[in-house]
Amino acid sequence: MNALGRYLLAPTITHLPGWLSNTVISAVMGILLLIIFKYTSDQRAIGEIRDGIKADLLALKLFKDSVGLTFRLQGRLFRAAFYLLAYAVRPMLVMILPVSLVLSQMALWYQSQPLQPGERTIITMQLSGTATDPWPSVKMASLPGEVITGPVRIISQRRICWDVRINKSDEHNIVFDVNDQRLAKSIAVGEGFMPVSVMRPGCRWKDVLLNPLEKPFPPQSLVQGIDLVYPDRPGRAAGSDWWLVYFFIASMVFALLFKPFIKVRI
Repeated sequence: MNALGRYLLAPTITHLPGWLSNTVISAVMGILLLIIFKYTSDQRAIGEIRDGIKADLLALKLFKDSVGLTFRLQGRLFRAAFYLLAYAVRPMLVMILPVSLVLSQMALWYQSQPLQPGERTIITMQLSGTATDPWPSVKMASLPGEVITGPVRIISQRRICWDVRINKSDEHNIVFDVNDQRLAKSIAVGEGFMPVSVMRPGCRWKDVLLNPLEKPFPPQSLVQGIDLVYPDRPGRAAGSDWWLVYFFIASMVFALLFKPFIKVRI
């Protein structure tokens, strides 16, 4: 997925305005998910249910004066809606993993914006163990800027924090020396769209899924996470949190537009 993000998403996002790049990605994903739905769902059964719904709706119009028949037809419509939902479960289970992986790649570009040269941020290192365990020797070996405050130890949470100012644009690595072992964390500084890795995660699957750009720390590592504070990205179509809403709306719209051409019944 990182290779997909590097060779497919990156050229689209860096060369187009934010709203347009998100629209293009949403359109492609909407069409691909529609194709997946077609070949992972029971199209024949869905078609029969849809035809039954149309017949029941027509019967409601024709026999609207019959109260008993109206209630029976409404019950059949509710039952048909439930069956449609049940037939959508298998395609949803198939699609949930690839969609999650694609969204985690898109979040690298849209969720946060890079730091500006001269901007300050907080770096936090999460150590393994408990509060009573001995602390390793931790030093910041390389930084494209200067340390304002730190290191500050939060004993109860096994965390070390630095308040730093980053001076150089481009993508850099912050290098730490932990018990004579070199560990790196990427940092993005500059204008426009750049992949922003908020955290280099530990071995927890949720953190790895949400922060896929950097290699996670192994379970036996003294360090179980390094994260930076980045500013939110402004904007509706390609801004923090809003990009996700825009993606789902746009992908559904394009899926509905292309549904007749792909000949899929939902």
